[in-house]
Amino acid sequence: MTIPSPSGPQNTGPRNSISQNTISQNTGPQNTGPQNVGMQPPAPRPAVPPSGGFGGSGGPGGGPARALQRVTASALGPYQSAVVRIGFAATYLFFLLRELPNRHELYGPDSPWHWDLARQLTKGNEAFSVLMWTDNTVWFEAVYALTLLSAAALLLGWRTRTMSVLFMVGVLSVQNRSIFMGDGGDNVVHLMAIYLVLTRCAQVWSLDARRAARDAQRAAAGLPPPRDIVGPVLWVLLGHVLVAATFMGGLGGTWWFPTLLWTIWLSAAAWWVVNRYLPHGEPRTLLDVLANLAHNATLAVIMAEVCLIYATAGWYKIQGSRWQDGTALYYPLNLDYFTPWPALSDVLGASGLMVMVLTYGTVIVQVAFPFTLFNRRVKNVLLVVMICEHAGIALLLGLPFFSMAMIAADAVFLPTAFLMWLGARATIGRRRLLSGLPGRSRTPGEPGEPGAACGPADPPEEAGPVKDGGGGTEEPRRQGGGGGHTLVG
Repeated sequence: MTIPSPSGPQNTGPRNSISQNTISQNTGPQNTGPQNVGMQPPAPRPAVPPSGGFGGSGGPGGGPARALQRVTASALGPYQSAVVRIGFAATYLFFLLRELPNRHELYGPDSPWHWDLARQLTKGNEAFSVLMWTDNTVWFEAVYALTLLSAAALLLGWRTRTMSVLFMVGVLSVQNRSIFMGDGGDNVVHLMAIYLVLTRCAQVWSLDARRAARDAQRAAAGLPPPRDIVGPVLWVLLGHVLVAATFMGGLGGTWWFPTLLWTIWLSAAAWWVVNRYLPHGEPRTLLDVLANLAHNATLAVIMAEVCLIYATAGWYKIQGSRWQDGTALYYPLNLDYFTPWPALSDVLGASGLMVMVLTYGTVIVQVAFPFTLFNRRVKNVLLVVMICEHAGIALLLGLPFFSMAMIAADAVFLPTAFLMWLGARATIGRRRLLSGLPGRSRTPGEPGEPGAACGPADPPEEAGPVKDGGGGTEEPRRQGGGGGHTLVG
């Protein structure tokens, strides 16, 4: 399978069309800035399109005007982007935990790929890695621990904008230290870690969304939200690190990476100034539009990236003689390195028919998938097939993190209705679990009570502007939906 290079982001070709069943509409941005970096808004409520549907002629300007309004006024795919965030954060978190005993041999001072060799390589390909700043063991341990903690925080959706940046820095640093330690899935994590920085991936299913919902409830009751201290502290500390790294030349040799970091950090100040002095003015609207465009464009790039991975993998397989005669799967099933369950691999490899069906089926699914995005039913069927295929790779070939990374990437195409149903089932299960804990009260409206219709992240129906800790206001609810975090939130 052909995967893009791990040394940086790749060009992914034209943007794919985003069908209604794939990406749901989310409305209303949030207020973020140095005083509330990482804060997420209430959970969005998918808006009902006007009569005539998306792209129809039910209003002035017809389809193009309505499409432009949709991609600028809202961040699409809140549930899909949340699943991508959770999936990739969990993948790398579990990988770091599994390799915790072997971290020194893989990426640390005891690695066969010595620090001097890694330094020569990064100078040649201009890759970024904070592990190249020094070969000190304490520094390596600190970077590894910070990467692990940022992955856990991103998984939970705590200070998501800040954690997404730290997660990206950690992933690039660890992987570029020893680029030969990987199985293909690490390249996908490498790219998605960069893309997640530009998405509003914590609009739902995050601790930031819960905190924003509590602030909205306090505002509805006439109470000010608690003053944020963590956000400004993170902003100041990371600003000092960014300035020092820039002047020391420690941000790699590319132009886009320091530009991205400086843009995010300076945007925090811009958002804070606008939210404090012009919370309802045109500058705030402009920042919201830019944030929505960044999210929607990045989501389209992620979709194009997944299609490119499958298309190139499928077409390269077609050119191989073993894939043409239907025997390609037989060989990895008989390699000791790829047989964690030898008995199961022997049973499967002994059936010539099964080997041929799986070999041809893999090629057909990978080549056909990009062409099925315009047909909802066929696309959903192939999604199930591909997820099962990756689960089989994890079980039969012993590549669990590669499979987790690809399943997380596939999740960007999952239907919104299915994700909402899945989230509702998870909420019900959590409430039942918590209601059984000793000492937990079950008053009406509390989690665990059947009468409680709204989850903890659901905001009130009518919430006015919320005062922030610095005297600014959060954006009031627009078009019946909540917003997502911005470029700096």
